Amino acid sequence: MAKFNYVGYDRDGERVQGMISAPTSGSVADQLLNRGVTPLKIEEIPDHKPGEIQLSIFVEWPNEDDIILFTRQMYTLSKSGVPIIRALQGLAESTHNKKLVEAMRRTVEDLQAGRDLSSSLSEHRRIFKQLYIRMVRMGEETGRLDESFNQLYRYMEIDKETRKKIKSALRYPSFVLIAITIAMIVVNYFVIPTFADMFKKFGADLPWATQALIATSAFTKKYIVHIIGSIVAVIWGFRYYINTERGRLWWDHKRLHMPLVGSIINRATLARFSRAFAMGSESGLPVLQILGTVGEAVDNAYVAKKVNEMQASIERGESIVQASFNTGMFTPLVLQMMSVGEETGNMDNMMREVAEFYEREVEYDIQSLSSSIEPIMLVFIGGMVMILALGIFLPLWELGSAAMGSTKK
Repeated sequence: MAKFNYVGYDRDGERVQGMISAPTSGSVADQLLNRGVTPLKIEEIPDHKPGEIQLSIFVEWPNEDDIILFTRQMYTLSKSGVPIIRALQGLAESTHNKKLVEAMRRTVEDLQAGRDLSSSLSEHRRIFKQLYIRMVRMGEETGRLDESFNQLYRYMEIDKETRKKIKSALRYPSFVLIAITIAMIVVNYFVIPTFADMFKKFGADLPWATQALIATSAFTKKYIVHIIGSIVAVIWGFRYYINTERGRLWWDHKRLHMPLVGSIINRATLARFSRAFAMGSESGLPVLQILGTVGEAVDNAYVAKKVNEMQASIERGESIVQASFNTGMFTPLVLQMMSVGEETGNMDNMMREVAEFYEREVEYDIQSLSSSIEPIMLVFIGGMVMILALGIFLPLWELGSAAMGSTKK
């Protein structure tokens, strides 16, 4: 079946365009007329010739900023009363990312064929994540689609800023570790062998630090290929394992307890959970349905497992506060705020307060992260410098002293 691009006008006189799969151009015209669209131009999309290289793999996928901008525009248009199909068609004409434009045009076709928006977006999961699709479905079910887009926009903005701050705090120690690693490779592979040859000619008794450096250098030069291969194999094996269901559950649990950054990741994940819960509560969905949605949206398999345990506990008749307490994830202050929300029926505001509480904690931890890492880095660098000094300069000093003594004699 061939594909055709079309341009025409709908019943309101608005210019529309898109793509349709049909056997002939006449079939395209019939489909458009049945939809109330008067076609102006219908062009068949040529197939790729045999042997022709398709460059679609080089087309850039939409990044986070593209999705945030799209969500903000959809909120503004839907709040203004613009029909979804017309809003998507207008955005498709002004968006520069080709993958996102293609996704919007196919979504328009699905909507014109009778599908709902969330189901249409679910066909493009590489662009729209699970939380995004679930929140759009919430908006459709409650008739508050504009609010869903607004909540998604605010959520993605906060999540983006949190991750940006974490990356910024880890940038300096990462650069330092990379520089130290490169320096150690250069010293082991080029510098120490030169000193080893010199010490061997003098036949001097070498201290343990020098012997350790020479042995390490010799081992590195002899087995450099094996070392690189082992590192690559370990990294590949680790990435393969954490992509399995069991491995991801283990890694997501370990990430929450890593030194220094574990508490930040934990609070950021719980902030994401709380804000998503508040969004669902504002949309009027039942607690069990909200937990089912949020469990898939926290982007952490271990926390998702705990959320599923909460859902099972509530199904057995426990309160949301008791179910939250049993997970061991929440602080007493947060549990108290949940209890107030459950008693007053104001759970959405309370969960928003919980999200803001965790976000403030994350911001504070990020600000103190650099000051916590710097002393550790200084001690580590100092230790490396001390080993190099003892291993290289101490025997040089002894040789120099011996030479000066022999000269005086």
